[in-house]
Amino acid sequence: MAYQTLTLDEHFHPDGLPKRILALDGGGLRGILSLGILEKVEDLLRDRHGGGKDFRLCHYFDLIAGTSTGAIIAAALAQGLSVAELREKYFNLGHRVFERSLFRQGLLRAKYSEARLTDELKQLFGADTPLCSSELLTGLLVVLKRLDTGSPWPVSNNPSGRYFAAGENGRMGNGDYHLWRVVRASTAAPSYFEPETITITGASGRESITGNFVDGGVSPYNNPALQAFMYASLKGYGMGWESGADKLLIVSVGTGASDPSVRKARLAASHAISALMSVMQDCAVLQETMLQWMSASPTARVLDREVGELDGDLLAGTPLMSYLRYNVDLRPESIRTLDADLAETEKVRSLSAMDAPENMETLHRLGRLAGERDVRDTDFGAIFDLPHA
Repeated sequence: MAYQTLTLDEHFHPDGLPKRILALDGGGLRGILSLGILEKVEDLLRDRHGGGKDFRLCHYFDLIAGTSTGAIIAAALAQGLSVAELREKYFNLGHRVFERSLFRQGLLRAKYSEARLTDELKQLFGADTPLCSSELLTGLLVVLKRLDTGSPWPVSNNPSGRYFAAGENGRMGNGDYHLWRVVRASTAAPSYFEPETITITGASGRESITGNFVDGGVSPYNNPALQAFMYASLKGYGMGWESGADKLLIVSVGTGASDPSVRKARLAASHAISALMSVMQDCAVLQETMLQWMSASPTARVLDREVGELDGDLLAGTPLMSYLRYNVDLRPESIRTLDADLAETEKVRSLSAMDAPENMETLHRLGRLAGERDVRDTDFGAIFDLPHA
């Protein structure tokens, strides 16, 4: 079956046809686990649409949303990389950027060099590629957190967005921001990297206004799926896509749910970081609860012993979307159901770390195994297949 390759405008156009969103969590180098799952998703969708070697996820998804490490993956996929191509680049980036140094110690200094990360992102996306670039083949949404105002910023290449083009009083358009800088801002995890500065207004003859941005994961949207749904649906964002189980598909991919015992063990060492991680975990649970509550979902999981899978509960009385969630539980007992050979307790516990390049091979293997186990052809309704050429 030959499929129709859509233009960027066709991906964004609110034409009443079914739309597809891919949402990618943050989680540091655990993003390599997401790529393991995405390899299965790409293989399945490629086979479903004729098996052509040139098939890419940017052909299927109309919007790819990402936070933090998910922003790196989202932007690269939106540029047309295959998951295999990106996997190789991600491994190299992880080893080069997350190299520990004795010269970067202490509570008041970021653990890793933002200059090294910047160099890697410029190589991956281009030093001068703007967010409005035609190199982006589908919709892209990156979640940032503006530190000086405390507000989450969903930044997109959506040409109908209110702030996409330059505006009055010298305001720069989001479309003019460098792609690497937007992604770098979304990955500026506190204590790991310094914040990224972006010029907000910069017209000649006017005083420049800049914003300091940090990892979008310290907003409620480390999992960007709910933000992506709002961005596609709320009138103010200028997208105007229709909702409904046969109108909107959201595929959400995690970076591994960290082992709670590991978080507890780190509590005494850093109360501030542990508190932040605890809030992020609360937000992650709330995101999944809301999305299951609003959707038809063949991948719905037991949220807790009280509400179960929310079977029979629908927030709006009817599903607002079809929703798929793929992730890996990083607790030892869950990991061993995927890989019985991974028996060393300390090795398993170390997998919750977000900055351990030595874990990437294992995490990627777990993602691949989870993809083979959990991603099923029947998850993807035929109504969301690409139109025939």
